[in-house]
Amino acid sequence: MEPAGRPRDMAALRAAKAALRAELRARLRALGEAEKRSQSRRLSRKVIDHPKYQGSKRIAIFLSMPDEVQTEEIIKDIFKQGKECFIPRYKSHSNHMDMLKLSSAEDISSLTLTSWNILQPSDDDSAREEALAGGGLDLIFMPGLGFDKKGNRLGRGKGYYDTYLERCMKHPSGKPYTIALAFREQICDSVPVTENDVPVDEILYEDC
Repeated sequence: MEPAGRPRDMAALRAAKAALRAELRARLRALGEAEKRSQSRRLSRKVIDHPKYQGSKRIAIFLSMPDEVQTEEIIKDIFKQGKECFIPRYKSHSNHMDMLKLSSAEDISSLTLTSWNILQPSDDDSAREEALAGGGLDLIFMPGLGFDKKGNRLGRGKGYYDTYLERCMKHPSGKPYTIALAFREQICDSVPVTENDVPVDEILYEDC
């Protein structure tokens, strides 16, 4: 039986998340392309100098949408450093995501563009290693719409990363370190969360 007041509390939480998502999308729409490129370049340098990145061998990273920190330079460096690179493949109409291995930065050009305008391996691509079918992951770079300084993350509402991190926790290698990449405009005073929302270990943005 539901505790008294819980459905009302959950409805209020969903409404708060929806309102914050709308505000953050408006902030990102107002952010100019030159500023996004500038912040992305500075963040890429922070990542490449980061001790967790330097000490990680198996790394998962997102392929950026236009309103996200651009990850192209980081991906190039992953291969330059001889590390292994994994990228998301989202299953539509579910919250299931796999992290599949890229063979090179140039391999991105072979990927399929989804209806969400995201490049990812096709559904029938079974040749790529899935990270959790092998040695797991050392580090995951996390996208999101908004973050607070406590590590709380507001995603796009599908729960892909939270569900994937639950699977990581069952892998023999354990939960990877998580770093969110954010424009400073995505940093919030407070992000509303539920018990299913997994906080990130660290948030990198220009002023941190």
